[in-house]
Amino acid sequence: MTSCRCFSELLALTASIRFEIAEAALYWREMPDFGLEEAAGCLVAGVDEAGRGPLAGPVVAAAVVLDRDRLPAKLGRGLDDSKKLSAARRADLFSALHDLARAGRARIGTGVADVLEIDALNILEATMLGMVRAVDGLGVVPDCVLVDGNRAPALPCPVQCVVRGDARSLSIAAASIIAKVTRDTIMTDLAGSFPGYGWERNAGYGTTEHRAALARHGPTPHHRRSFAPIRQYLAAHPAKSSIS
Repeated sequence: MTSCRCFSELLALTASIRFEIAEAALYWREMPDFGLEEAAGCLVAGVDEAGRGPLAGPVVAAAVVLDRDRLPAKLGRGLDDSKKLSAARRADLFSALHDLARAGRARIGTGVADVLEIDALNILEATMLGMVRAVDGLGVVPDCVLVDGNRAPALPCPVQCVVRGDARSLSIAAASIIAKVTRDTIMTDLAGSFPGYGWERNAGYGTTEHRAALARHGPTPHHRRSFAPIRQYLAAHPAKSSIS
């Protein structure tokens, strides 16, 4: 009995230590701030994209300029890499950012590159095109643009690429949320016209559900024919290649 009790106490202690480590990791995990924006010391836009990897749908980019002196503290604490946030939280922050823009305390631009452009240019160049369109949509030329990742779009202003930028810069984090929610909304709308592929759930990514529907029904006009799974399907089913 004593050995059992000791073992149980050891398990409880181990669980407690694991909990404390998890809590510490959550407390100390990297959160975005205005460090990069302050270092630039000028009108800075953050830029990010959503939808480079899916088999269907457009790629969407967003550009956001935040008034650093008038950003509500609660909103600032909530901004983070969109992939770390729940859909409900992203939607709340999306609305809050647009409210901020309507109040003149932020600028938001979005840029979309559609499937035809993705197939004609390739996904990287289409993403760069979307970013250019997003910055154009700001209505002002920033003094500097912080771009998530390691590739810079051709813009009429200096560009700083920031790897994992959505976890480091509040402006990029805001852009990641705008891009993600905008694209998810587009895919949900498209799902109404093309049911069965689960786009309202998978946003066009190659999930098991999506691939199974593709095998049953073939591609839609919104599938990326330059992507290997679609290209391979069309090679095996040439009659489907005329779908437009």
